[in-house]
Amino acid sequence: MTPMIEIRGVHKLFGHLHVLKGIDLTVQRGEVAVLLGPSGSGKSTLLRCINELEEISAGRVFVDGELVGLHEVAKGNRTVLHRRRDEDIARQRSRIGMVFQRFNLFPHLTALQNVMEAPRQVRKVPKDKARKRAEELLGRVGLADRADHYPAQLSGGQQQRVAIARALAMDPELMLFDEPTSALDPELVGEVLNVMKDLASDGMTMVVVTHEIGFAREVADQVVFMDDGVIVERGTPAGVIDNPQEPRTKDFFAKVL
Repeated sequence: MTPMIEIRGVHKLFGHLHVLKGIDLTVQRGEVAVLLGPSGSGKSTLLRCINELEEISAGRVFVDGELVGLHEVAKGNRTVLHRRRDEDIARQRSRIGMVFQRFNLFPHLTALQNVMEAPRQVRKVPKDKARKRAEELLGRVGLADRADHYPAQLSGGQQQRVAIARALAMDPELMLFDEPTSALDPELVGEVLNVMKDLASDGMTMVVVTHEIGFAREVADQVVFMDDGVIVERGTPAGVIDNPQEPRTKDFFAKVL
């Protein structure tokens, strides 16, 4: 079976800053991969490269077998990579849902309207159909009774759950979460993690950047520990978190557990 994500030799440079240094990673369909590591290790940048929010400097990223952001053109006996057209990149990106640290909801739209917006504008879904789907998704994240509330009337946890529903409204094949609970008060973290656990149990392929070690232990199929732009160690939660083999991994978890 074709992996949902296949990353081969990916480098990312911002000027002279070498953020990703030859990343190789495979995430199978239906798998939850959790990226752990100190701030500045390249976790969020890697997530953004999967979704083509950042152009990679070298290497290849495949989502469901399709090369992301680039296409190969044969020239004689060699293959040359060309940038995809913007509309083609937008098509690829529409298959991937992404939830950020900040909720980025439209403040002038209700929760329901926020969830309806992308299907209506991007996929031209009829209003009645988009509304019905948005109502279903708000129910799924436990916010059916907040559909007519504006973001300013919602708690941080509720806003993040609306953001998850909004990402799901595009029927993605893959969900990316970039520290989705880091901006929340501690008592609101659980409600967001519970929604993510439900998605995982339904078989959604997910890559999650988080500092929530308990979530990684409970939900992850694969834990990836990153530091200084490289993957230091990967494996099951029990292997990487509870029985790390690499000195850098041991040092990190000794400090955070």
